Amino acid sequence: RVAAEVGKNVRPITGDVSTLASFEAAADLARSAFGGLDILVNNAGVAQPPLALETMDEEMFDRIANVNMRSIYNGARAVVAHFKSIKSGAILNVASTGGVSPRPNLTWYNASKGWAIAATRAMAVELAPFGIRVNAINPVAGDTPLLSTFIGSGEENRARVVATIPIGRLST
Repeated sequence: RVAAEVGKNVRPITGDVSTLASFEAAADLARSAFGGLDILVNNAGVAQPPLALETMDEEMFDRIANVNMRSIYNGARAVVAHFKSIKSGAILNVASTGGVSPRPNLTWYNASKGWAIAATRAMAVELAPFGIRVNAINPVAGDTPLLSTFIGSGEENRARVVATIPIGRLST
């Protein structure tokens, strides 16, 4: 439905961001359908419910690591050789303010976003000589379904979070 509304320049694809094969398939599709590939936007992310760091089980930790960190690693592996060959390209990693200014009881989420920021800096330094730009953006809590994972539901919880944001609103 979305492809029909947006037009002919959309190619829907499903994949698992924790696997290199999914990124390679997406990169191959972009090159074959559009004649090239010049940007990768790593925008996959999962949250964690607020809980004490020692109580998170390995399954949830692995999910956070696979989606928030491994996806950046796999994305880079799938496109960097191509970007080097064309001496150009851009990678945009979506991190979070949680990676810069952690909130309590979100330790492993915050750490994964801090990793994304550090990986972005390291990638930028390594890839700059090849004409490849690497940047991160760090959005504050967004008005998305993911928000309730962090704060729970209800206007009181929402108001408490908004009160801590200097601009006085959630990102949209």
